[in-house]
Amino acid sequence: MDKNRISGAADKAKGTIKETAGKVLGNDRLRAEGMADKAKGEVKQKAGEIADKARNAADKARDAAKKIGR
Repeated sequence: MDKNRISGAADKAKGTIKETAGKVLGNDRLRAEGMADKAKGEVKQKAGEIADKARNAADKARDAAKKIGR
């Protein structure tokens, strides 16, 4: 699993907490920070998913090439 997926999940969780706290406290700045953290987390998670898919595709191609070379 790519490190961006883990980091992204952490950012999303942090953002959810900040956003909720901002709503409860009536703090628009904290709420906006939370929304930004959640968005950043989404981007990181997607980047991690893409990296994982690319790595898996490369592994499959390498395995197929090894089978052909036998």
